[in-house]
Amino acid sequence: MRLADAADAASMDRFDAADLEVQLKPDATHVTEADLATERAIRAILEAERPDDGVFGEEFGVTGSTHRQWIIDPIDGTANYLKGIPMWTTLIALSIDGVPRVGVASQPALGRRWWAASGLGAWTNTLDGSPARLAVSSVDAIEEASASFQSIRQWDEVGQMDALLRLSRAVWRDRGYGDTWPYMLLAEGRLEFVAEFGVKEYDIAALVPIITEAGGQFTSFEGNDSLSERSSVATNGRLHAAFLALLHAPGASESAR
Repeated sequence: MRLADAADAASMDRFDAADLEVQLKPDATHVTEADLATERAIRAILEAERPDDGVFGEEFGVTGSTHRQWIIDPIDGTANYLKGIPMWTTLIALSIDGVPRVGVASQPALGRRWWAASGLGAWTNTLDGSPARLAVSSVDAIEEASASFQSIRQWDEVGQMDALLRLSRAVWRDRGYGDTWPYMLLAEGRLEFVAEFGVKEYDIAALVPIITEAGGQFTSFEGNDSLSERSSVATNGRLHAAFLALLHAPGASESAR
């Protein structure tokens, strides 16, 4: 939580600044001066207080051991950040032997934060400042479920438009909320399904303990417990197998991996 406090201070210092410095990375995605400053703020504390731990950050790569590794996305939703849209999040995870055990997702522009640790539950802040425990919904029928698919382009690029259409036709409601926000809505019991493609470890590591400690389930599109398959499916748990079966129904493309 102290890491998130430091990150929030760094990111909010330049949010919606008229002279924000923005660069294009080799992969054609944007990086702002705030992305860099936020990751540096987190790394500075870790270097001082957890020097034996490794760090895997979006902007400065991997350093140190992978046994205990902090996985950081300083600003998840950089496109929103640089446009002055407050829907962006700092993601901080602690992974032990490849399994995310601690996760914090902080949205300082909206005053929201979610956190979890293995065996300790998932939590969020409330208006009066007290923590509230999170729990996924009890919806047990796909036709009564709400789903977030992130973006049509993602599904199209991996040849999964047929699966997306099946999903949209099967659920009660579908929306593309985008980035971290829908995962947190799922953990709060407001959605039953979130999936996306093209994700890196730092995009999802912090989300895993929050979803699972709230009672949900988190896998890759293929149904595996992996951070490295570049896809994610999160559900309220009760419907996970049913959603995977729907996505992989006969005739579905097998190109998403």
